[in-house]
Amino acid sequence: MRIQILFFGQLKEVAGRERDTLELPEGARVSDLLRRYAEISPALQPYYDVMAVALNQEYSEPTASLREGDEVALIPPVSGGSGEQAQARQTQHAAIVREAIKSQAVIEGIKRPEDGAVAVFEGIVRNHSRNRRTLYLDYEGYEPMALKQLEELAEQALARFAVREVALVHRLGRLEIGETSVLIVVASAHRGAAFESCRWLIDTLKKTVPIWKKEYFEDGAVWADGEPFPEEIAKAGNISPAIGNKPASK
Repeated sequence: MRIQILFFGQLKEVAGRERDTLELPEGARVSDLLRRYAEISPALQPYYDVMAVALNQEYSEPTASLREGDEVALIPPVSGGSGEQAQARQTQHAAIVREAIKSQAVIEGIKRPEDGAVAVFEGIVRNHSRNRRTLYLDYEGYEPMALKQLEELAEQALARFAVREVALVHRLGRLEIGETSVLIVVASAHRGAAFESCRWLIDTLKKTVPIWKKEYFEDGAVWADGEPFPEEIAKAGNISPAIGNKPASK
């Protein structure tokens, strides 16, 4: 059976490609795919300890079974490049855009008379990093999965905190100094819940949503270091012991 493989962030450069296909026997699992790809591209194996795997746009366990036409993404730690799609992607509470984020319009659009507080977080492109002057940033994302993850975070925040509404917007593509890369707006009756929810959303987003940034300097460019995945997300390093095992038989 044929499996589609996607590479993101620095893994694209290590693998030397953005996507690939791999033929595997019926009954193969995610661990079999990783074992096989470690043979095809040994340079990827050192990244197994920090990267995660997504199967059909969901974080995957190593025991997950594969089927014909499945899409497997190899995901480095997120640090949210550019892509081909120019139009915004949007769900009920989340959006991924490629134009400037209209923060004030989002804030005004979420307010209601019953709200006593609106908490806002804006991630801004700063002019320095790693003790070097930053020229600009380029954000890349696994867009379908990233939008799904943003929407799920918004729904979790609504269920977990005493807040009325949540809006999440992330921008992809080239961003200049001072531009907004991510916007989080939370409306609630009380400020405590709004602050708490807003902080939880940005902290969780930075660890789980598959968006990466590349920093450009006068003397070169580098992918930003991502934060470690939460324990509940299985990393490819947890699968690496299976590299020495035989693949599933037909």
